[in-house]
Amino acid sequence: MKVILLKDIEKLGKKGEIKEVTNGYARNFLLAKNLVMLASAPEMAKLEEQKEIEARQAEEELIRYQEIAEQIEGLELEIPAKVGEDGQLFGAVTDAAIAEKLKEMGYDVSKEQIKLENPIKETGEREINIELPHNLEVKIKVIVLAEEKKK
Repeated sequence: MKVILLKDIEKLGKKGEIKEVTNGYARNFLLAKNLVMLASAPEMAKLEEQKEIEARQAEEELIRYQEIAEQIEGLELEIPAKVGEDGQLFGAVTDAAIAEKLKEMGYDVSKEQIKLENPIKETGEREINIELPHNLEVKIKVIVLAEEKKK
């Protein structure tokens, strides 16, 4: 019996795939748990149409992230921070602080996309990787400056 998978099923396949399974397995387990639907001609046509829509959306998303990557690549970000006498920061510059600064500049980057091994705890320059969807990776330079003291 031919069925269309509605969810990823371990050892059988991924959502949207068409599989040939035994009648008993389909009726007693897969259909009973709403994991599949019968692969009729109209359902297969709907599936193909849905795949085309998803492919088009993925293409548009890829183009959007490529544009973001081109804009961010090589960007220099200056982040002022409070510094003690020995040049150590009172706090730390984290991935969240970098993401916030990028958002202020108009770039939609989440802190999860910023690959910072450890928070930055001293002034200076660091090269940071940002991993965008579709396996796009860009490097930016983060410059941590001593915040000017108010008198």
